[in-house]
Amino acid sequence: MNRFIRLNIGAVAIATAAVTILRADVPHVFAIKGARIVTVAGAPIPSGTVVVRNGLIEAVGADAAVPPTATVIDGAGLSVYPGLIDMGNSTGVDVPAQTPPTFRTTAEAERFRRSINFRPDLDAASHLRADSPDLVRFTSAGITSVLATPPNGIFKGQSALVNVAGPVDHPQVGDVGDYREGLQVVRTPVALHVDYNGAGGRGGYPVSLMGVISFVRQHFLDAQYQRMVQDRYAKAANAGMTRPNYDASLDALKPALDGKLPVAFEANAAREIMRALDMAREFKLDPIVTGAGEAHEVAEDLKGRNARVIYNVNYPTRSRALPPDADEAISVLRARANAPKVPAALHKAGVTFAFSSAGLRDPRDFVRNVARAVREGLPADAAIRALTADAAKIAGAGDRVGTIEKGRIANLLVTEGDLFDNAMKVKHVFVDGRMVHVDDAPAPTGGRGGRGGQ
Repeated sequence: MNRFIRLNIGAVAIATAAVTILRADVPHVFAIKGARIVTVAGAPIPSGTVVVRNGLIEAVGADAAVPPTATVIDGAGLSVYPGLIDMGNSTGVDVPAQTPPTFRTTAEAERFRRSINFRPDLDAASHLRADSPDLVRFTSAGITSVLATPPNGIFKGQSALVNVAGPVDHPQVGDVGDYREGLQVVRTPVALHVDYNGAGGRGGYPVSLMGVISFVRQHFLDAQYQRMVQDRYAKAANAGMTRPNYDASLDALKPALDGKLPVAFEANAAREIMRALDMAREFKLDPIVTGAGEAHEVAEDLKGRNARVIYNVNYPTRSRALPPDADEAISVLRARANAPKVPAALHKAGVTFAFSSAGLRDPRDFVRNVARAVREGLPADAAIRALTADAAKIAGAGDRVGTIEKGRIANLLVTEGDLFDNAMKVKHVFVDGRMVHVDDAPAPTGGRGGRGGQ
């Protein structure tokens, strides 16, 4: 009897494994046929086919063959673009808030404040909510990847390029790990993020911009010093040298100081951008400037320092708190008028740049605001590159996403109408080869946040 039960259990296990393997081997094949294909890697293909199999682009071209097992999408009258990349958003990153303890001394209070503002070892990939509905809704704008950034602090932590939805989940025999979060990560870490405006609202040091800059500079100096004494100790450990102190957070700055991890400085005013570039030069950092509201004023400096820019298209708007007849400062009016013109100035100067939607409530405003930049002089092909290939390049993932080429991750946007047309409609979105339902719900209501109230 026991032998019979064992045989049956074994048969069931084998059958279950076979079913699992069959499910895992079921081909997820799509072919978008007869569409205009904007590969970004080369000239657009007026009428061609893109074949997607198991999450990757298998073929693309005017004569690409359609596999007999493919689900065919009629692309007549449609355009296919690489999936758009939003290069700065904390949506989907869930970092638990730190509850302040009861402080007995001022020193304890300041140490707690430092722990909030100095978190270079915090990585967004470890705090990603897998298949977050808030992330998936970005597909309504054709956004397939975002640069996920930790939300708070001066040294905010390390960003990760993630897809807004996970790929098809194949059951794995004997898999006991919780791995869904990792399936969405395209590359991590991408950059260390430093926010010159990230210290507000908690009291204590630093409270001014110059204090924040001093805070940042001091921690880079401390990291340099820790590395120096650690290296000295490693060479003279048996010579009676006292063991040096070790701070894991300072150790997390090593890749940045070695030039192996870019440092993204959040800076909007021209003078703040120049301070960031000067700090990058002092410590031999690889700089990226995010926000970059007045980047057009220092475009030549950005080019000369080989800095990349992630420009926030959450353009400043008139504050709703102002009465209709209230006057505004000329500097505020000028900033509002210049905001859509900045990308054209960066392009003219030869600066590599991408776009961020940070602060926008409706993801669809991301493309609409980039379209405003196109109307203000940015060439449409440069705008598309900034949304795709150049964004991927800045993220260090240009060999994985950002273009429609064989072997790339199958992140695709299919539209009716050109990308920047007012009447453009998102028809289909593929993320990791998975066709994602496009949310046609009305745009959210309420304030825009971010820089919108400036």
